[in-house]
Amino acid sequence: MTPVSVVVITFNEEKNIARCLDSVKDIADEIVIVDSFSKDRTKEICLSYGAKFIEHKFDGHIEQKNFAITQAKYPHILSLDADEALDEQLKKSILTAKENFILDGYYMNRLTNYCGHWVRHSGWYPDTKLRLWDSRKGHWAGINPHDKYELTSGDSNTGKLNGDILHYSYYSVAEHYKQAEYFADIAAKAYFKLGKKAPYYKMFINPIAKFLHHYIVHFGFLDGGVGFTIAKISAWSTYLKYKKLHELSQ
Repeated sequence: MTPVSVVVITFNEEKNIARCLDSVKDIADEIVIVDSFSKDRTKEICLSYGAKFIEHKFDGHIEQKNFAITQAKYPHILSLDADEALDEQLKKSILTAKENFILDGYYMNRLTNYCGHWVRHSGWYPDTKLRLWDSRKGHWAGINPHDKYELTSGDSNTGKLNGDILHYSYYSVAEHYKQAEYFADIAAKAYFKLGKKAPYYKMFINPIAKFLHHYIVHFGFLDGGVGFTIAKISAWSTYLKYKKLHELSQ
């Protein structure tokens, strides 16, 4: 059976991390936590699960996750965020994959819980992610804070596992607004470094397009009030990102 290191980055995650680690304890051959100097009980909780705990300065989501890979004992990695956990079906799928790890990577669906509601539309599901892979064949890429794992070989072999990553995203709408502003600020700075521009029309057209994308194109209205809230905050965050980028350009 192929040994797998479960790798998680953390910062003040005492609310979530036990649920995450509890879901992987029976499939992980090693648990690696890379922490950005948490001030709460994150370290204490992680150590209680026998995790390897490393404190490391946070220079960005992509940078931190790439560093975390280098701290793992095994090349085959299952990467999760602290606010995620595996459902029972996905645990069984991963155990089966470990018995015959013949592919370069495995995709899996992610189902998000928003303020107590499971979101099955709004462009948030199935939200397929590449989270189980041979780390010798890829790296974390994307534009902060939206990281994604990319296999470097054009002829990489991948598969899809049954089951869901359960993503416990926001416990309140206020928390969503706060995170959306934080992500908009990071994204604006990343775009600025890449030389991207923010003409005025993008500050108005792109947020409208984002709202329609979530609420109409991806049937967010079927998620009820939650779907409307997600679409509204996503549109606001898009506006904020381009506004901040425009200000940086000035």
